[in-house]
Amino acid sequence: MMAVLTTPRLFLTPLTRALMWRRMAEDGQAGFSAPVNGPDGKVTVFLPPEWPGDFLPMLSVLLAGGDDVVDGAYVAVERATLSAVGQLGTKGWPDKHGAIEIGYGLTPQAQGRGLATEAVGALLASLEARPEVKTVTAQTLPSNLASQRVLTKLNFERTAQAWDTEDGDLWVWTWRGLTHPRSSS
Repeated sequence: MMAVLTTPRLFLTPLTRALMWRRMAEDGQAGFSAPVNGPDGKVTVFLPPEWPGDFLPMLSVLLAGGDDVVDGAYVAVERATLSAVGQLGTKGWPDKHGAIEIGYGLTPQAQGRGLATEAVGALLASLEARPEVKTVTAQTLPSNLASQRVLTKLNFERTAQAWDTEDGDLWVWTWRGLTHPRSSS
């Protein structure tokens, strides 16, 4: 079971398949009960219409069945409002070289307040604790200056270019923040 990650302003609670299905249904804005670390154990989280929960690209994950946690995926919840403000996580598992890609998105109202930097920083700290992770990467559109600032603040460096059929040109960023670089043996 994935742990809840906490930052000064956010809870990063594991994304579940049940929440994904609920978000795609009519009652998706009603909120959900989320585990949090603390004396109460659970809180009710509001899902605003702008919450970036586009789960159709994750259809295979949805169809895997069950109400269980989606490995590596989190809902970013603002602690002050108990509102879902974003989604982030890993894209699959580390490859044979220990590289893993991350992705993240915030609601428009949450952008520009440092929440993405805070959330991605917590995700990176959790990945750094995993011995199989040797490299963390992310991709941005060349025009997405805000996301590039998030990555730069967190010690990522632009290392390559890529192409995606939906997005076109992309910049590949590699995290240089591992405090104990791991050998490939």
